[in-house]
Amino acid sequence: MEVLYYSRRRKKNLEMELGVKYVPWIELLTRSDFISIHVPLTTDTRHLLNADAFAQMKPTAVLVNTARGPIVDEAALYRALKNKQIAAAGLDVFEQEPLKKDDPLLTLDNVVLLPHIGSASVATRTRMATMAAENVVAVLAQQRPPNLVNVEAWEPPKYLS
Repeated sequence: MEVLYYSRRRKKNLEMELGVKYVPWIELLTRSDFISIHVPLTTDTRHLLNADAFAQMKPTAVLVNTARGPIVDEAALYRALKNKQIAAAGLDVFEQEPLKKDDPLLTLDNVVLLPHIGSASVATRTRMATMAAENVVAVLAQQRPPNLVNVEAWEPPKYLS
C-alpha cells in the first residue's frame, strides 16, 4: 500500500523510516482512498475538511477523524455523505460534544460515530493516572515534571522552599 501524507513541514526522516510519501494537500485529497486526520485544532486547521476539500476527494474515499471535531465542517460532511460525494466517514470527535440527539449525521448509514473514548482502556487510564501522579511527586520534590511540555518555562515552585 502506498501511504501518502501532507504536513506543513516535510518530514524526510519519516519518509525514509516508514516509506511514506509527501504530497501537496490537494494531491492528498484527490489520490487518497482513506484520509485519517492527525492535526491539532488551530485557526489554520478549523474546517480544514470542508466542502471544497470534499469536492476534491474520490467518491470512494473514507474520512477518519480522531483528532479534534472542528477540523471537519460537519454540515459540509453531512452533505458530502448524503450526496455520495465521498463514500463514508468515521468520527470519534465532533464540532460540539456530546453530539446532539437530533444531529443529521445520525440519520446516515455511511458514517460511524463513536464517543470520544479512544483512551478508555484500563491500561491507558492507569498509565494516565500514573503519569499525573509522577508529575505531582516531581513538583513536590522541586524536580522538573517528567512530562513537562514547556521545558524552557520550568522553574521550581518557590513556595516549596
